[in-house]
Amino acid sequence: MADQTIVGGRALDAMLQSLPVKVERNILRAALRAGAAVFREEAKAKAPVDSGALRRSIKVSTNSKKGRVTAKLKVGGKLAPHAHLVEFGTKPHQLKAKKGGGITVGGGVVFSVDHPGAKPHPFMRPAFDAKPPAAIQAVGQKLRERLTKEGLNVPAPEAE
Repeated sequence: MADQTIVGGRALDAMLQSLPVKVERNILRAALRAGAAVFREEAKAKAPVDSGALRRSIKVSTNSKKGRVTAKLKVGGKLAPHAHLVEFGTKPHQLKAKKGGGITVGGGVVFSVDHPGAKPHPFMRPAFDAKPPAAIQAVGQKLRERLTKEGLNVPAPEAE
């Protein structure tokens, strides 16, 4: 493949369209993963720590379906099913024991407990608010790296 220089978004799109679909998809997945990793690291830094499960549950995944490549930043799952409660907090509420059971509180067994609620401790949204320029830079850097690996001339961005 002949060396080509990419200047803007349209040129980048045209260049990606000229690549084999599998190569294009892999380049885009790598670039989006690099951008999402910036948000992941910021979210981990901002997440409150009790056992560490919440931080360990923050993961990046990529997907490619019907010609569309996406990246997701996921938190919670089996490791930390309470993640949304930490991010958004809870209102005061009553916890009730299942039928025929009880709730152990302070060494005694009760059938219901008035929970005072929990303050929100946002960590995901602040991570997204804090790092867009760094994430965009990481995507661009990974795109340049992968396209250069494919033998395409991709200049570094101009200094502002």
